[in-house]
Amino acid sequence: MHSIPVIAVDAMGGDIGPSVNVPGAIQAARTFGIKVILVGNEELINAELDRLPLKGVAYEVVHTDEVAGMDEKPSDILRRKKNASIQIACRLVKEGKADGIVSAGNSGATVACGMFIIGRIAGVERPALASVMPTEKNPIVLLDVGANVDCKPQHLFQFGLMANAFARDLLEYESPRIGLLSIGEEEGKGNTQVKEAYDLFKLTNDINFLGNVEGRDLFTGEVDVVVCDGFVGNVALKLSEGLSTSMGRLLKRQLMSSTIAKIGALLAKKAFKKFAKIVDYAEYGGAPVLGLKGIAIVCHGASNDKAIFNAVKMASTFVRKKTNERLVEAISANEELASLGRAIKN
Repeated sequence: MHSIPVIAVDAMGGDIGPSVNVPGAIQAARTFGIKVILVGNEELINAELDRLPLKGVAYEVVHTDEVAGMDEKPSDILRRKKNASIQIACRLVKEGKADGIVSAGNSGATVACGMFIIGRIAGVERPALASVMPTEKNPIVLLDVGANVDCKPQHLFQFGLMANAFARDLLEYESPRIGLLSIGEEEGKGNTQVKEAYDLFKLTNDINFLGNVEGRDLFTGEVDVVVCDGFVGNVALKLSEGLSTSMGRLLKRQLMSSTIAKIGALLAKKAFKKFAKIVDYAEYGGAPVLGLKGIAIVCHGASNDKAIFNAVKMASTFVRKKTNERLVEAISANEELASLGRAIKN
């Protein structure tokens, strides 16, 4: 264990690269008293560091010229780009030199490198990609949102266990309300995968399982964690993002449609700013990959320095609160139920 959290940041990742990754990471290190390791082209990183106040900031630069392209296959990156910044960042965690990673680069490569380099927690069958999303009340955790397209009932069950620990430590929910995404609220609704996962959830006393929830329940704030497979979760996430963007454009168009509407928009300016902050992905930093031996945060490719700052904050909080220890305890305590799920499918 390090005396302070150490987070490796893929300085070359994302659409913008070092010009946002470096200042975001350095600001997080200064604000939260942690250390960041900036992985990437040393010349480009140092050019950004020269623009920043660094007194009292714990940081290190690890040089590499190789970068994982945003359009490259994760399998190709794993096999052919051993010195890509994301691979090196993950190896720092495996070697115990860092506690976690943050990357706005190729999301598939980040998940793959996390699984095959950092490795899974013992007992975890499938690490899951979680997304923190705004609702009418408090944020929720939706998972999986793309790491596992094809899931078995015991995978969904383990997702719920891991998300429960994450929501307690990172969102500070005392007893997170967990729902299973289905086509109806009643028990017995859904496909075979969902029905069998429902039965596993009912058998554990370690979480606050509410039962099935529908897509319309995602944003009401009546549930804290929503569990689904990566195919459904990714569709739900992208649909939510697209709807938010389109609604914003439609609203702007209407507000600019007449003089009276423009006056109304001016009077409601503060409210619109607050709303924009609530739905801004940068406020949440990124999506954690739960179930790895170290934390990995996958950021949006278009992340700005604020998003990187919040992603590093999330990673350091995960480390400080020892959330992985709770994940290990939850998985271990419910191994018999996970085994039951495997037996049912066989």
